[in-house]
Amino acid sequence: MERIIFINPERQRLIMPTLHKGSDMAETESKQLLHLVMGGRVKDPRTLEFQDPESIHVVGVYSNFESAEEAWRGNAQRTVDDAEMKYVIVHLHKLLDPEA
Repeated sequence: MERIIFINPERQRLIMPTLHKGSDMAETESKQLLHLVMGGRVKDPRTLEFQDPESIHVVGVYSNFESAEEAWRGNAQRTVDDAEMKYVIVHLHKLLDPEA
């Protein structure tokens, strides 16, 4: 059974359009929403407390949730038989701009 663990409980999946100012026509552009995928061995499978934070595997930073989820899924499925290995998606855009 696979699980997605979100640091941010809002689970934002939509890319919100933004408008360019100073343009006669309203052009839309996808807003960059940075997500970090990381994982490692946890002390207790029910928590997110990592045994050795210095050895956390940083999978990468992604500009949208869909790409981050794909990277997370690949790593989580590869370690599915090891209950102490946990991968997470961190919504960096929420940390960088909490008002957004």
